[in-house]
Amino acid sequence: MTPTTSPTPSAQHESRPQSVPDTLGAMVLDAAERRHGVALEYREAGETMAITYPQLGREVTAIARGLIASGIQAGDRAAIFAATSAAWTLADYGALCAGAVVAPVYHTNSTEECAYVLSHSGTRVAFCGDAEQAAKVSSVRERCPALEQVIMLEGEAPGAITLAALCALGTGMADDAVPERLAEVGPDDLATLVYTSGTTGPPKGCMLTHANLLETARMYVDGLGIDETHTLYQFLPLAHVMARVAQATVLRAGARISFWSGDATRIVDELSERAPTHFPAVPRVYEKIYGAVLGTIEDGSRPQRALFHWAVAQGAQARSRSRAGQTPSALQALQYHLADRLVLAKIRSVFGGALQLALVGAAAVAPELLEFFDACGVLILEGYGLSESCSAATLNTPRDVRFGSVGKPLPGTEVSVAADGELLLRGPHLFQGYYRDPEATAQALSPDGWLRTGDLGSVSADGFVAITGRKKDLIITSSGKNITPVNIESALRETRYITEAVVYGDGRPYLVAILTLDRDQAAGLAGRLGIPNDLTSLARDPRVRAEVQLEVDAVNQRLARIEQIKRFAILDHDLTQTSGELTPTMKVKRAAVYEKYAELFASIYAEGERS
Repeated sequence: MTPTTSPTPSAQHESRPQSVPDTLGAMVLDAAERRHGVALEYREAGETMAITYPQLGREVTAIARGLIASGIQAGDRAAIFAATSAAWTLADYGALCAGAVVAPVYHTNSTEECAYVLSHSGTRVAFCGDAEQAAKVSSVRERCPALEQVIMLEGEAPGAITLAALCALGTGMADDAVPERLAEVGPDDLATLVYTSGTTGPPKGCMLTHANLLETARMYVDGLGIDETHTLYQFLPLAHVMARVAQATVLRAGARISFWSGDATRIVDELSERAPTHFPAVPRVYEKIYGAVLGTIEDGSRPQRALFHWAVAQGAQARSRSRAGQTPSALQALQYHLADRLVLAKIRSVFGGALQLALVGAAAVAPELLEFFDACGVLILEGYGLSESCSAATLNTPRDVRFGSVGKPLPGTEVSVAADGELLLRGPHLFQGYYRDPEATAQALSPDGWLRTGDLGSVSADGFVAITGRKKDLIITSSGKNITPVNIESALRETRYITEAVVYGDGRPYLVAILTLDRDQAAGLAGRLGIPNDLTSLARDPRVRAEVQLEVDAVNQRLARIEQIKRFAILDHDLTQTSGELTPTMKVKRAAVYEKYAELFASIYAEGERS
C-alpha cells in the first residue's frame, strides 16, 4: 500500500452535481478533485484505515507517473495478479491513468492460467499482490516475451520492484504528464481485457472500452440511486467484471468501498462489523447464511421452531402489504412488531445495522431464499449480465422487484428472445469482441449488434426477464425431455447440508447427482451422530446419507417428476478450482466434472438397477 493512508475520518458529503468524464482515469481524478470523503476503507494491524478521495487522486497519479517514466505507453497491457484489496484498486486506476489496458488475473489461478493471460494479452507490466503470485509470474516469465517489469503491491520478491520504487521513478516527471497521457485515450479505446472463466475451453479475453464500463456504472447509479452516503462491502475478486463495475459505480457516485480482510471465513463477521449499505455477492454466500439459520432453527425446540416460522410468515405478509401500498391494521402492526423484535431483527443483524440492499448475480439463486430474506427485511436484488456485457443487462430494483426473475432491462439495454429461446442483448455496454479471436467474436455478436448470450430465458408481458438455463447445459433424457440442471442444483445448494451439487442424466431415464457437504453444518452433524468429523467418514456413514436424503426429498417435492433426483452420491472432498472442477468464480466446469466422475455417475445408475 502506498504510504498516505490515515485513520478513518468522518464522512463529508457534497451537493455539487457530478460531471461525467469519458474515460475511467479521468473519472477517478475528477472525483478526487470534487470529493473529500472516504473513497477506500480497509483494516491494517487491527485499525481501520482510509484513503480519502483527494488521497486517491494523489496515489493513482503517482503510480501513473511511475508507469509513464518506466516506458509504458497508451494501450500497453498491465496485468494485476492479486487478491481484492485497496492496493488492487490503486494499481487499477494508476494503470488506467497511464493510458494502459488492464488485464486482471485471478489470484487463485494456477501458474498455467497465469501464463496464458500474461502471454495472450501481451502484458508489459504485472502488479503482484504477494510473493506467491510473484513466484508464479517468475516461473513463466520466459513464456511471456512482452513482460518487462513486475511490481509488488505488498512486500518484496526477486526480480520485482516495490510499489514505492515505482512511484519514485515518476517524481521527476512533468506535472502535466498524466493529463497529457489521458488526452491520448478516448472513450472508445480499450480499458480492460477481462478473461472469461473458461468453463468450456481456454479463457477468452473480452475487450471492454472506457465507454462500456462508464455507461454500465451510470446504469447502476441511476437504477439503484447510489450516492456519496453509501458504503459497499467488497470481497468479490476484482479480476471479475462484476466487482470492477461495482468499484467504478461506487467511485463514480462518490461513495465508499470497504474492503474485506482477505479471510473468507470472516466475511459474515465483517458484514456485521462494517455495517455497509450495499453488499454484492454470489449466491453461495447467501446460501451459507440461509443454511446456518435453518440449521440453528432445526436444532432448537419445537416452540422455537414454531416461533421462527410464525415470525417469517408475519414478515412476508408485512412486506407484501407494504409493496401493495396497504396500511396494516393495529393487530397486524403489533404482530409484525413482535415478530421483528423476537426473530427478524436478529437475522438482519448478520448483515450489519445499515444494509439497504444486497445484490446477487453470477449464478442461479432459488426464489425461496430471496423470499425468506425479504421477509426478514433484507432485500436481495437479483440481476443478470455477462462479462461480455460488463456484468450488466437486467436488474430488480427496490421499486420494481419480482423474485424468480432477474429483473427488467437496465436503462439503455435491449433484451430479445431468439426463436430457440436464447436471450439476446444489445446496448452501449456490450464488449467489442474477443481479443485475437475473430471467429468467436462473430459467433457471439450478430451483424446488427445483438449479443448471443448462450442463456435460455423469457420476457414477461410487463418486462421481467427470467433465466431458465444454459443452452450448452441442457440435459436430454432418454425419453427426450429437455431439462436445465442449474435451477435444480441451486435448490439443492439452498439446503442445510449440501454445498455443491452437479446433476447428470443426458440420455438416461432419470436424473442423478453428486453432492458435497457443507463443512460447518457437517461438523455439527458429526457431533450429534458421534462420528469422526472428517469428510470421508461423513460421506460413507449411512446416517449422514439419511439426513441428506431428507433434504433431497424436500427439494424433489418442489420439482416436476422428470426433474427429481432419484439417486445421489456424496463426495468425500470438495470441488475445487485447483483440481479443475470450478472456475475462479466458483462455477462448476460441468464438462470437466462429467468426465472426471464418469465412473461414479455410471455406478450410481448401476446401483439403481441392482436395487
